Amino acid sequence: MADWTEKLREAQKAVREIEQKLANPEPGSDIGSLARQLGEARPLADASDRFFKILNGIEDARSLSNEDDRELAELAVLEVQELETELALVEEEIRTLLVPRDPNDSRNAILEVRAGAGGDEAALFASDLFRMYTRFAETRGWTVELLSSSESTGGGYKEVIISFSGAGAFGTLKFERGVHRVQRVPTTESQGRIHTSTVTVAVMPEAKDVDININPSDLRIDVFRSSGPGGQSVNTTDSAVRITHEPTGVVVTCQDEKSQHKNKARAMKVLRARLLEAEHERLALERSDARKLQVGSGDRSEKIRTYNFPQSRVTDHRAGITLHRLEQILEGDLEELFETVSLKLNEQEQSRVVEDSI
Repeated sequence: MADWTEKLREAQKAVREIEQKLANPEPGSDIGSLARQLGEARPLADASDRFFKILNGIEDARSLSNEDDRELAELAVLEVQELETELALVEEEIRTLLVPRDPNDSRNAILEVRAGAGGDEAALFASDLFRMYTRFAETRGWTVELLSSSESTGGGYKEVIISFSGAGAFGTLKFERGVHRVQRVPTTESQGRIHTSTVTVAVMPEAKDVDININPSDLRIDVFRSSGPGGQSVNTTDSAVRITHEPTGVVVTCQDEKSQHKNKARAMKVLRARLLEAEHERLALERSDARKLQVGSGDRSEKIRTYNFPQSRVTDHRAGITLHRLEQILEGDLEELFETVSLKLNEQEQSRVVEDSI
C-alpha cells in the first residue's frame, strides 16, 4: 500500500481552506474562481476521507480479532477482509486522482502529419492518416480545417496540417504523436515485396493569444506565389505566406488559400501552437531530462504503431495490443484503439505518480 498520508492530508486541508474563504470571503475575492478550485479539489479530498475512515475501521476490527470471544473475533476478521477490499478500490481511485490533469485536454488540436522514411510510399500513407483522422473527427462532430498541405510528386502528402475544433479534441488526439509505421506492397512493386515506410504525427493544443506573447518585430513575413507539386504555379498572385519567428527559427508556410490574409491567419495559428508546444517541451525537459521528443527523427525504429496491410492488423507498441481490423481503423473507426491506448498510458502515469509520492 502506497504511503499517501501527507498528500491526502494536504488535499483535505486545501478543501477546508477554500470552504473557509467561501464562507467568509474577503473584499474583492473571486468567488467564481474559489468555487472552481473547490470543485477541482473536492474529489481527492472526499477519497481521502474515505481512505482514512477505512484505515481506522481496519485498525479497530483487527484489535477485536484478538478478543477471547471467538464469535466476535471471527466477525472482526470478516470485517477486516471486507474493509481491505474497499480500501483497494479507494486506492485505485486515488491513483487516478493523483495524476495531474492536463489543462490543455479540453482545447482544440492542431495535428501535423509528415512523410518520413520511405519516399512516395510514406507520402501516400501520410494521405491515408490524414483521411483517417478526418473521418474520425467527423464521427465526433468536430470542425475540421485544412491549414496547410504540401503534396508529393508521386501522390499523397509530404506534409499536411489540420485543425480539429471540438470538445476534448486535444485530449483525445494527444497520444497519436509519434512515428507510425506502415508495412505493405506498393502498387509499383512488381514482385510483391513488402515495403516499410514511416510517417510522423505531431499533435499540439491550439494556442490562444494570451498563451503566447509574440512580438511582431520578431516575425519575418514573406509572401510569394503558391505552387503545387513539381513547382507549377497554381495561383497568379503572391498569396502564399511564410512566417519566420526569428528568436526560435520556427518557420510556418501556408499557401492553400487564394487569400494572402487567410494564409497569414492560418500560419499564425500554427506558429502559436508550435511555440506553445515548444514551451511545454522546455518545461517538461526541466522536470525530466530523460523525456523524449514526441516524434524523433522519423527513423523506422522509433515507432509507436505499426499498420500491416498483408495481415490486416494494427499494433500499438505502447499499449501492447493488436487489432485485426486495419480497414475499419483507416476509415476512422478509432474508438477502441484510442480508449485502450489512453487507458494504458494513464496507468503508466499513475504508477509514476505513485512512485514519486512514496
